[in-house]
Amino acid sequence: MLKSINQWGFPEGTPLEMIFLHAEQAGYDAVELNLYPSGGTGLTMDTTAQEAEAVLALASRHNIQLRSLSTGMLWKSPLSAADPDVRAGGREIVTRQLELASLLGMDTVLVVPGAVTPSVTYEECYSRSQEELKELIPLAEQHGVHIGIENVWNKFLLSPMEMARYIDELDSPWVGAYFDIGNVLLFGYPEHWIRTLGERIRKVHVKDFNPAAGPNGFVPLLSGSVNWNEVRRALNEIGYTDTVTAELTPYSADPYQMVYDTSAQLDIITGR
Repeated sequence: MLKSINQWGFPEGTPLEMIFLHAEQAGYDAVELNLYPSGGTGLTMDTTAQEAEAVLALASRHNIQLRSLSTGMLWKSPLSAADPDVRAGGREIVTRQLELASLLGMDTVLVVPGAVTPSVTYEECYSRSQEELKELIPLAEQHGVHIGIENVWNKFLLSPMEMARYIDELDSPWVGAYFDIGNVLLFGYPEHWIRTLGERIRKVHVKDFNPAAGPNGFVPLLSGSVNWNEVRRALNEIGYTDTVTAELTPYSADPYQMVYDTSAQLDIITGR
């Protein structure tokens, strides 16, 4: 498995060159970049092909692979929204993810499919998001990039069996799961999810969680309630050999130290 860290693990606004430098020095194999609105740091909705090629070259100079592209923008433009204009905005975001991922040699984009809200029922979230994803599948195939559906705290896809069904109904090898290990601790066991999702898993996020602390219970790796031995065993059973990407926030006192501490913790988690 490859050690990776998400761009959110660095202080906001950190230049990509500094991110890649610290990642290289800390021993990571890959960095997961994020797509931001226009005017953000790094990859944005306005990034040109030439700028994307420069980012890839910069990562290569630091021996860092770019294998997936995340974004937080779909929370404001969910594919499950009642307003078709909002859904169209979500499609535009995923379209841009796919385009940039292809230019950068990435094989997966992370997609939060929608959210159940007081005004969006579970059934509506399910059907609307699937319909939008069906529109995006031909583009994913065209670019050779997988759409990875992430399990998040969106009151949706609350069991591994349902997530597997949701993906299977889309009936495309270009749609799979972007499985977040820490996000299921409140209502499940990540090793169970891994075995159920199996080969559907395209990429993996890691964070740790202490359920006794409630919604604010995310903690550094190895200090929460994840059974990492079982998680590693399950990942090995399904033959997973791709990135294990830490999605954590920087320490307030020493932001870059989290990057180095997490690298050492990932050695234990991946069995290096």
